[in-house]
Amino acid sequence: MSSDSNATTVRNLDRLNLRLPAETFAEIDAMRATRPGAVSRNTWITEAVEEKLAREGTSGQPLHVTGRRVHG
Repeated sequence: MSSDSNATTVRNLDRLNLRLPAETFAEIDAMRATRPGAVSRNTWITEAVEEKLAREGTSGQPLHVTGRRVHG
């Protein structure tokens, strides 16, 4: 096998399945409820990932996800 066969391609906006315990969803939903408007789980999790990446300094640049909608 060549190293090319292990390459991962990520599109501009990609999907993934994320398995979390019910307790984690409950905590996320409780935090979402404290925000004004209606914030989707996807938006809340995306913001959390962006904050983690910024803290860890992976690229020195904030992650900008296009197409994210905040309902409210």
